[in-house]
Amino acid sequence: MAKTKHPSLKRLLKKTFHPKKRLRPERTAPVSDIPETQEGNPMWKSKLVLPQDMLSKIEPGMSIFVGTGMAEPRTLVKHLMESNQFNLQDLELIQLVSLGDAVAIDERYARKFRLKTFFSGWLASDAISQGRVDLIPSRFSRVPWLFKTGAIHIDVAFIQVTPPDENGYAYLVGASVERQAMEMAKIVVGEINTSIPRTMGDTLVNMNDFHYLVEGTEQPYFVQRWPLQDVYLKIAANVASVIPDGSCISYGIGPLYEALAKTLALKKDLGIHSPFFTDALMDLVKSGAVTNRYKRVFRGKSCASYVIGTGELMNWLDLNSLVEFQPQDIVMDPETIGLNNNMVAIFPARKVDLTGDVALHTGKGNVTAGPGNVQELFWGAALSKNGRTIFALPSRNRKGQPNILLSLDKYPFQFTNRESMDLVATEYGVAYLMGKTLRERAQALIEIAHPEDRAELVRQAKEAKMIYADQIYFPESGYLYPDKIACSHKFGELTVRFRAIKPSDEDEMRRLFYRFSDQAVYYRYFSPIKTMPHKKMQEYVNVDYRYTMSIVAIIDESGVEKIIGEGRYVRSQVDSFADTAFIVDEHYQGRGISTYLFNLLIKTAREEGIPGFKADVLENNKPMLKVYEKAPFPVQTVLSGGVYKITIPFQSS
Repeated sequence: MAKTKHPSLKRLLKKTFHPKKRLRPERTAPVSDIPETQEGNPMWKSKLVLPQDMLSKIEPGMSIFVGTGMAEPRTLVKHLMESNQFNLQDLELIQLVSLGDAVAIDERYARKFRLKTFFSGWLASDAISQGRVDLIPSRFSRVPWLFKTGAIHIDVAFIQVTPPDENGYAYLVGASVERQAMEMAKIVVGEINTSIPRTMGDTLVNMNDFHYLVEGTEQPYFVQRWPLQDVYLKIAANVASVIPDGSCISYGIGPLYEALAKTLALKKDLGIHSPFFTDALMDLVKSGAVTNRYKRVFRGKSCASYVIGTGELMNWLDLNSLVEFQPQDIVMDPETIGLNNNMVAIFPARKVDLTGDVALHTGKGNVTAGPGNVQELFWGAALSKNGRTIFALPSRNRKGQPNILLSLDKYPFQFTNRESMDLVATEYGVAYLMGKTLRERAQALIEIAHPEDRAELVRQAKEAKMIYADQIYFPESGYLYPDKIACSHKFGELTVRFRAIKPSDEDEMRRLFYRFSDQAVYYRYFSPIKTMPHKKMQEYVNVDYRYTMSIVAIIDESGVEKIIGEGRYVRSQVDSFADTAFIVDEHYQGRGISTYLFNLLIKTAREEGIPGFKADVLENNKPMLKVYEKAPFPVQTVLSGGVYKITIPFQSS
């Protein structure tokens, strides 16, 4: 063992760590500040060496594992980059994700080492395409197995740890695959950093597990937070609208997840099972929305493998028992993920086509949506009871180009699993894809595209015979759609969502029609209608919102939208009052849904300057008469020929 004359390391031999001392991520405290123990100098302190002395033990051709993100041992890596020692040649550096700037991947270091990574995102994407970095395609949960079996050989492991306690135990930053790398390496090197958190879970290591220790003098790798953007706040609001209370969610980093921390804050009893723990998740936990009460795996704990974020997050995570870090072969195992009921896997997407295929992000900043990562979370959600997946993206990219396309043939990094796709969200709404035909999917996805892109998508889809050749499309409908109407309400144990009708509701409204009894049809249409073909129904659901307002009542039935009611008004061409009508699935009548629809219509009509409603109700349609009688304004009725003529003038309250 090489002896050191480094003054700070000499002082370290007389110091130990105070467990209750708060971290100070804004600066790097020297290891030499560790106070002396009553027992004197523990044996682990004899392993302390200078970085350059440790690097002298490396032989040409060795494979070196390096931690990722906040776990990256930046002091060791910095010395490796800067050293001119002759033995440091033809090395392999193995890193899960190249996040930081410590491992340089330019051509200057080609003779010294070659980086191998399991993820092409962030910094390594361009270098991989240029042949300077090697990509190892693999599912994330399989990486520990690759280490254990020797399929990926490791000679040296560079591991960042906290200062040890008086018993010689230190903490890893998260769990990831560090422990598996340590078990397989011939030489295990610990970099002691006083500015990293003592994370809870499968994170304890003993100093006896290390052959060498060095003092960490570099700050951990911090990832600054993304600024909140209006478009992502709108997208996140739409995503949050389809995440029920009690759901278990996965998380990543980027603008979508920053916004979700805001829009999910009012939810109740959320659970966290995620590869990453970030500042946004910290905010969500602090909001009280996360209790992990209904999780079946690590109940009561937010579970993750990696830590990526700021110094504030590091301080918050220190000895924080609310967060459990486990190796990624546990966290990312689809069967483990699927044990949590109501698992919602949320992914950012780059492009989506009209069949539901997805192109994922590439390049710098991309960490959360590699195909392997997506595949495991995707199937974990599929195995979960009432689980679902949500892909979210802006309707246009930064250059103003459409993100919803007819086809993704020209785009790389595709995730094609259209048979199992659930939901796609943009700032213009949410498209439900599960159980939908390709025609229904295309229509639903066109409706959440940018309004200026929809006409061209309709033209292309008709040409490709993806939608009806006679499909009606009002070019101005995208700008007129009243998304502010959207809301939800609980009727006993039944949660019902309300929103304005869309053209893609054609098939679901048709199904609603055929569930009605002959009497219900007659009450609604005043005639014994027996069929509702495409031509007639599409005219009904394609409305000009300036003159007609139709609000549908929707329940979520096993992840699929089911329309159970509709109310509408139509501005009269004779006078300024609007004609009204309602219909509710007979199975859900008597709960107050019609009354709620009626009040929503009144609110919307008053905002549009409509002075009142009128309606014709058959004399024996007692339930509908009761709905109108509950109006918050005086109701005027005249019975003529077995039909009540109802007039409701809106008066200022």
